[in-house]
Amino acid sequence: MARVVVVGGGLGGTATAARLAKLGHEVTLVERSAGLGGALGSVAADGFRWESGPTSTLLPAVLRDLFRKSGRPLERELELVPLDVVREHRFEDRTSVRLPGGSRAAQLAAFDELAPGLGRMWVDHVATFAEDWEVLRRHYLEVPWRPDDLPREVAARLDGRESLRRRLRRTLRDERLRMVAAHPFVVAGHQPRDVPGWAGMEAYVEQRFGAWTVAGGMHRVAEALENRLATRKVSVLTGTEARDVVVRSGRAVAVRTDAGDLDADVVVCAVDPRRLPALAPYVARTMPAIPPVVCHVGIEGELPGGLPDAPYDVVVHGDPLLVVRTGGTAPDGHHAVTVHGRGHLAEDLLVALARRGVDLRHQLVARVDRSPREQVLEWGGSPLGVLWQGRRTVRRRLGPRTPVPGVYAAGAHATPGSGLPFVGLSAALVAAEVGPA
Repeated sequence: MARVVVVGGGLGGTATAARLAKLGHEVTLVERSAGLGGALGSVAADGFRWESGPTSTLLPAVLRDLFRKSGRPLERELELVPLDVVREHRFEDRTSVRLPGGSRAAQLAAFDELAPGLGRMWVDHVATFAEDWEVLRRHYLEVPWRPDDLPREVAARLDGRESLRRRLRRTLRDERLRMVAAHPFVVAGHQPRDVPGWAGMEAYVEQRFGAWTVAGGMHRVAEALENRLATRKVSVLTGTEARDVVVRSGRAVAVRTDAGDLDADVVVCAVDPRRLPALAPYVARTMPAIPPVVCHVGIEGELPGGLPDAPYDVVVHGDPLLVVRTGGTAPDGHHAVTVHGRGHLAEDLLVALARRGVDLRHQLVARVDRSPREQVLEWGGSPLGVLWQGRRTVRRRLGPRTPVPGVYAAGAHATPGSGLPFVGLSAALVAAEVGPA
C-alpha cells in the first residue's frame, strides 16, 4: 500500500483518487477551494442554476469505466442521456446546420440539407481520421506512453507537420464545413494553424460515439465522484493550498501545504504544473488555453431566436464567436441560458448576441458575468489545459509519468489533454502506472 497525495479536486484529481483508492492505496486529496469538482460544477443565483463547465461529453465509456473501476457501475449513480444533436452551427450568410452525433448517415443528410454534395464531402473528411483514432487509441489514449519509446506509427502522427488548418483546407472546400470541423478547438481558445492535423479526429469520435449528457446536469458527475471518494475512504482536505512537491534524494517524498507537509510515496499533480515549483521548469515552454468570456443569464418567458430547450450548444459564427447554451435549471416560466464569447469583444455579450438575431435583454431577470481572469482565479488554473502551439506541444505536456520520480500527472494539463473524456483517460493512465497496492 502506497501513501498517495493527489493535488487538485477537479475531475482529474477526483477520478485518479477514486481509482487509486479502489486499488488499495491510502489516498489523500488536497484541494485549495472549499469544495470539489473544479470547473465541473455549477453557478447559482436568484433561483437559477447554470453549468459552469461542459454540458455534454464524448466517449461515455470513459465515465462508465471510471465508475466501474472505482466501485458501483455508473448506471446506479447517474443517467447518461444521448444527444440527438451535438450542436447547431449558424453562419454569417444566415444558413445553419444541426450536427447529429453517433451516425454517419444522419450527418451526411444534415450537411446535404445545407447544400447538395456537402454531406459526402463531410463524411469523406471524417473517414480520414479512422486510422488516426485506432492507432492513437491503442498506443496513446488508453496505454501509458513513453515519449522516447513510441511505435513508429504513433510517432509519425504525433510528430507530423500537417496542421489542422492545412488538413481542413485540403479535404473541405466549403468554408462552413471548415468552421464546423475547427470549432471544438477555436471555442477552446486554439488557432487551427497551431493544432496538429490528427487532433481533428474529434469529429470522428463525435460521429462514431455521439455526444452524451447527464440527467440533471453534468455537475452531478462531480457530486457522484465526491460520494465515491467518501465510500473509498479517501481523506479529502478542502481549503488547503498545495505549495510544492517535496523532493529528497531525487524523489518525491511529500506535498507541502499551508497546514504542513503530507508524507507521500506517490504524488499526483492534477492541477496546472506551473503551480508547483518542483514541476514548473518542465512545462516552462507551455502556455494555458484561456477560458472564454462567460455570461450566465436568467430570462422570463419563452426562449427567443429559435433557441432549443434541448441541452446542446448553438454556435453563432463570426467575430466574436458566440456559443449559447440552454439546459440549466430555472423557476417555472423561466429559462437558464449561458453565453460564451471569443474574439474581438468590443461590446457587451448580450448586445453582440442581439445583433446576431438572439435578443435576451428584454426578458432578463438575472445575470452573472465571469471574465477569463475570474475563472482562472476561482479554479486555480485554466480548465482548458495547455494551449496548442504546434506539433511539439503534445510532447511538452506531463503525464502520466513526470521527470520527477514518484510524481504523476493527470487532468486537463496532462496527457492526453483537456475535455471530460481525455481528463478521464488521464486518470486511468496514472492508475495503470501506479498499479495495485
